Amino acid sequence: MQTARNLNQANQDFSGLWIPLITPFDHGEVDHAAVKRLVAHYRASGIAGLVVCGSTGEAAALSDEEQQAVLQTVMSEAPGLPVVMGLSGYHLGKTAARIKALGALGIAGFLLPAPSYIRPAQAGLIEWFTALADASAVPIILYDIPYRTGSTITLDTLMTLAGHPRICAIKDCGGDAAKTRALIAGGRLQVLSGEDAQIFSTMAQGGRGAIAAAAHLQTRRFVQILRLIQAGGLSQAEALWTPMLPLIEGLFSEPNPGPLKALLARQGLIRDELRSPMTRASSALVERLLRLDELIV
Repeated sequence: MQTARNLNQANQDFSGLWIPLITPFDHGEVDHAAVKRLVAHYRASGIAGLVVCGSTGEAAALSDEEQQAVLQTVMSEAPGLPVVMGLSGYHLGKTAARIKALGALGIAGFLLPAPSYIRPAQAGLIEWFTALADASAVPIILYDIPYRTGSTITLDTLMTLAGHPRICAIKDCGGDAAKTRALIAGGRLQVLSGEDAQIFSTMAQGGRGAIAAAAHLQTRRFVQILRLIQAGGLSQAEALWTPMLPLIEGLFSEPNPGPLKALLARQGLIRDELRSPMTRASSALVERLLRLDELIV
C-alpha cells in the first residue's frame, strides 16, 4: 500500500488502466476516421484514460502538427475521458514551448521521457524535467525507459523530482525491480507499469496502474485484472492474468506496434499500415497471435 501523498498527487489520480493509443494510417496519412473508431471502441471499456502520441502511437513519425491534430481528434471523441499527451524531444526551449501550447487544450497531463540521444548526467535530467514541469499547467508522468532514451533515471533523481508540485507519477519501464519496489514503498510517485508483462507483479506490490499497449486487445479483461488486484483478489486476478502472458509476449516479439496493428486490422478497426522505418508484422506471427487471442476465455 502507498501511504504518503504529496500535494501534487492529491489533485490528479492516474491509477487504473491507460491505453497508449496507436495512430492509424491510410495511404500514408493519419486516418482520423479510424482514430474516432478506436476511441469509440475503448471509451466505455472501463479504462482510466488514453495516452496519445507515445511510442506505441508512432509519435516519432508524426510532425508536430499531426500530433496536435491526433490529440484534438481523440479529445473531441472522448468527452469526459482523461487524455494524456506523450511529448518527447531534446531541445529544451522547443519542448517547453510545446508544453505551454498543448497544456492549454484541456489534457489531463503529459507523459515525458528523458531527452533522447543526449544522455545527460543526473543533474541534467533534474534540470530537464524541472524546467518542463515548471512550464506545464497540468500534471506530469515521468517516463523512465532507458532502452529508448539512452538515459537511466536513478532512484535518487526520481525522489528529487517527486518534490515538484506537478510531477506525480511514473511510467516504469526501467527494468530495475528493486527501484520499482522502492518507488512503490516510498509512495511519493504513483507507479504505473509500462512493461506489459510486469503489470501483475507491479500491481501486486502496490503499483497504481498501467499504461499498456497490449490492452488494445482483451481490454475489459485487463481492466478486470487491475480492479481485482486493487480489491485484494490476487488469486482471481492471477487466474485471469496467466492465460494472457503468451499473447503479451508475442505482441512484443516483433517491433511494437506492428503486431498490434495487424490484429486490430483483422478486427476491422484500422488498416494494417505503419510509417517507415516501422514495418508490418510477419504473417506467421499474426496467425500465431490470432490463435493465442482466441484461446483466452
